[in-house]
This record gives sequence, C-alpha cells and structure tokens, in this order.
Amino acid sequence: MQQDNEARNPGHEAPPAAPGIGADACAACHGTGKVEGARCAVCGGTGKVLQGIGGG
Repeated sequence: MQQDNEARNPGHEAPPAAPGIGADACAACHGTGKVEGARCAVCGGTGKVLQGIGGG
C-alpha cells in the first residue's frame, strides 16, 4: 500500500490518494488559511480540505 506524504488535517475526509477525493476551499476560513488572525485549525492553514466528490 502506498503511503501519503501529505499531512492530514482535521478537515480532511480521506487520504489524498483515495479515489473520489478532491480539494475544496475550507469552509471554516473560506480558503484563507486564517481565522481571526490565527492559523485555521480545520485546514491547518492551507485553506484547502480534501472532500469526497461525486455521489451515488
């Protein structure tokens, strides 16, 4: 199994290499990476979270 080198943040729904996963703007910081001047705890300051895409 392949290991991912990207750190996972609390807002990620799955590992980066998982099928059906895409990056989206963090809803907590609106993609800025900061909340009230501090690093966003949901996305880890990246402004992006990994979420499932598609549907069944």
